[in-house]
Amino acid sequence: MINRFIPRDISWLSFNGRVLQEAGDESVPLSERIKFLGIFSNNLDEFFRVRVAGLKRALVLDEKESKEFFFENPQYILDKINESVIELQKQFDQIWLRVQSEMAKEKVFIKAPEELSATQREFVRRYYEDEVESNVIPLMLDESRPMPYLRDKSLYLGIAMRKTDWVYETQFAIIENPTRNNGRFVLLPSPKDQKHVILLEDVIKFNLPYIFSYFGFDTFKAHAFKITKDAEFDIDNDINTTLVEKIEKGIKNRRKGKPTRFVFDKDMDSSLVTFLIKKLNLSKKDSIIPGQKIHNFKHFMDFPKIFRSEKPSVERSSFDHPDFAGRQRVSDVLVKKDVLLSFPYHTFNPIIDLLREAAMDPHVQSIHVTIYRMAENSKVANALINAARNGKQVTVMLELRARFDEEHNLTWKERFEMEGVKVLLGIPDKKVHAKLCIIKKRMNNKTLQYGFVSTGNINEKTAKIYGDHCFMTSNRAIMADINKIFAALKKPKAELTESLKPCKNLLVCPTTMRETFLKLIDCEIAEAKAGNEAHIIVKVNSLSDKILIRKMYEAADAGVKIEMIVRGIYCAVNQKKFKSPLHAVSIVDEYLEHARAIYFYAAGKELVYISSADWMPRNLDYRVEAAVLITNKKIKHELIEMLHIQLKDNVKARILNNKLENKYVRDDGAPFRSQLELYRYLRKKNKT
Repeated sequence: MINRFIPRDISWLSFNGRVLQEAGDESVPLSERIKFLGIFSNNLDEFFRVRVAGLKRALVLDEKESKEFFFENPQYILDKINESVIELQKQFDQIWLRVQSEMAKEKVFIKAPEELSATQREFVRRYYEDEVESNVIPLMLDESRPMPYLRDKSLYLGIAMRKTDWVYETQFAIIENPTRNNGRFVLLPSPKDQKHVILLEDVIKFNLPYIFSYFGFDTFKAHAFKITKDAEFDIDNDINTTLVEKIEKGIKNRRKGKPTRFVFDKDMDSSLVTFLIKKLNLSKKDSIIPGQKIHNFKHFMDFPKIFRSEKPSVERSSFDHPDFAGRQRVSDVLVKKDVLLSFPYHTFNPIIDLLREAAMDPHVQSIHVTIYRMAENSKVANALINAARNGKQVTVMLELRARFDEEHNLTWKERFEMEGVKVLLGIPDKKVHAKLCIIKKRMNNKTLQYGFVSTGNINEKTAKIYGDHCFMTSNRAIMADINKIFAALKKPKAELTESLKPCKNLLVCPTTMRETFLKLIDCEIAEAKAGNEAHIIVKVNSLSDKILIRKMYEAADAGVKIEMIVRGIYCAVNQKKFKSPLHAVSIVDEYLEHARAIYFYAAGKELVYISSADWMPRNLDYRVEAAVLITNKKIKHELIEMLHIQLKDNVKARILNNKLENKYVRDDGAPFRSQLELYRYLRKKNKT
């Protein structure tokens, strides 16, 4: 019998397999293939830090309870994960070998210490002394000492040292690779028409005789390893502790997280491997993975741009939205019409310009905005600070619990408050993930309000690589609901469901979004049963909500045409009884597909929503989210066209089936790569 749901974590590994497919695709530019290897590695690290750690904690829970939550017994999932990870790692190693071969054809070489020329050896020696030495702290290891604290995002060199005439056991040491200070890649003096690169750990390895010169060792075996720790932290219910203090405490407690994975160079000294496994308290149930020479591949997302044969594609450059191509102020446009920005095809500039205008406009009274993740040197944040300095009332809902951005957001909280920005910290037990902004100005005894509802973070860096929609408007009904959401956020102790109920035009989590989508699916079911056209298109990052999946099953059983574009987790399965089988694809390409858009035929009315929420319990029940119904006919038509363009993809789309095979969509038509076609579609609209 077919399981009714695919376990979320097994489905996620299948998604990361699609990322690895991109790295192995020889039609993808070499620099992009290297980047996808880095993304794959970074994804896997976070997976072990959060999901695998959670599964291991769940082993002590009631079996029925944990099976309901994880869709399967946690131990069964962990066993499947280990099988999949080992197979994926084999594929990774094979792809990396092929990539290195292609790099050699481009005359780009990663050099090992023993391969350096005399000139390069002198360079590496001086580079270590001038740039690296001050950041290197060797830690000696032995049975009598406790294991030093190891960071779970760092790469380490495990070193076994001996003297030729020494009768004692091998001496062990470890050195953390100081990539935070020095980066991972060092460009070497190279022969003409070639580019030579050495990794930072190999710079250290080359200098080991110098580093340990006091001890007289003459034989060194040094190999890379890394650990991955449980990165979750509990936020206690101590009423005397503020949320900020709890977050700070949680970040510190991550240091104590139990290792969930140990990955090491398979050529590492075997006695050192045994020593580390023992000292890290790892067991056979943990993921202990011998691998290749290079680890912490996430840094390869930033591999130097030294491939001379690769030129940026014209169809990979953002352009201005036609409504903002002139010299009009953004606010002047919005009070007259709605605008849909689709990143990264459109530039992010109108968002920055909107906030900068508001900062300087003497008529603007207040700015309210939600922030989940910000760029490192955020232009958004700087515009908001300027507004506060100019006397505007600026309120930022800053989500301190954005995973792995907690420390970054805490820093911004301090900066905002120092500059006079009012910072809201959300509500207990709910993350604020909605992407909202509202600006109020008073002119000629009238109050004007305008802003936006977005599917993605208000972040100029990710807007260049994430596919997202931002609906900019001065629609009074939408602005009224955004005001209601901020009013609720300003009263964190109030009952949230009651505070958000008055919203009539935005679908909001955790109150009305799932309920409304269920009713709309029911309407499609009724139409199908009456013999009428019934059609649903769902584009989300992840689909794991059992309630909505079961309703989609009911719709498929009734004959509703259901098409889905799901980038990551996909827990639904097709079943033989379905009158109209589910058609689901995942598109993995150069840009990260991040937009959420939902379409209902609705007896010809054609309803389209864009949303910040995925169809997952964490979004629908445990976060504040917002979806907006697009009533502007032109924009609605544009969104429908964009969904159909993605559904036609036969180059980068993979079929999501019950076996998680990741087979590419292939048909008899000409190659149709949806991200390129979306660029052309929107570019053509610009010209017309």
